[in-house]
Amino acid sequence: MPEYQASQTAVLVCQGRAVADGQVTAGRYADPTARVLLRDDELELVDQVLAGKEPTDWNDRFGYEMVLRCGQMMVPRTVAIDDAVRESRTPQVVILGAGLDGRAWRMPELADADVYEVDQPASQQDKRDRAAALEGKPPTFVPVDFARDRLGDALAAAGHRGAEPTTWVWEGVVPYLTREQVTATVQAIASLSAAGSRLIVNYQAVSISARAGRFVVHTLARMSGRTSPWTAEPWLSTWTPESMGGLLRRHGFTVIRDNHLLDLAAGMLDATSDTISFRSGHVAVADI
Repeated sequence: MPEYQASQTAVLVCQGRAVADGQVTAGRYADPTARVLLRDDELELVDQVLAGKEPTDWNDRFGYEMVLRCGQMMVPRTVAIDDAVRESRTPQVVILGAGLDGRAWRMPELADADVYEVDQPASQQDKRDRAAALEGKPPTFVPVDFARDRLGDALAAAGHRGAEPTTWVWEGVVPYLTREQVTATVQAIASLSAAGSRLIVNYQAVSISARAGRFVVHTLARMSGRTSPWTAEPWLSTWTPESMGGLLRRHGFTVIRDNHLLDLAAGMLDATSDTISFRSGHVAVADI
């Protein structure tokens, strides 16, 4: 069995959601679960960002800027995915690579749905420990290693019904899988999707600037004596809208829309064409 470690990227994303909660786009973005899912030491940086207390020390500024910018990115990505979930009410929702996602608790639209959270075992155990303080009906937790396990077998054992429509939320996972793993997962999703199902997939487009940005983050982290959350979780695949759309269509999906975060951020944030992460991050919605 492989040795797993809980995802540190999931913590950064949760910190970003906590920073954005109630601070931007009133009525469009809120995630009160984020603070509950964070530990005290992780909340210290969140509160520092919320207070606008920019560190004077260069080393401390590194973590501050990462959480600040992650908070900005989470807004359009989360809103786009939430909207796509609301548009397609299905009796089942599967969140793939759930990390510290709080949708099962915070979205009233999911109250009557059977929600399954799929993630690698260590991250999922970490999530379960953290989520003990959340109120409401928890999801069904399904431990899966996307690189090794059969998704269909794991979900069927957990109670997923392949004959009924499913909404699939695949956020923040695709870049960390190889193209072969992404293809195999889309094939598995399609085989488990009855008519009326929807796949919402967040992926990273091919971007030299984005890769250069991640390299700079790694370098700055080493110089400041810190560990970048991406060190153990490197990008393994990027996609153009055409290649992602082609993959989805080959497995029976019809792409309804595919937007990059810069478009999705319009009217919500002061994002510009210079915001690298907004240009390379995409959310595609496809039905079957």
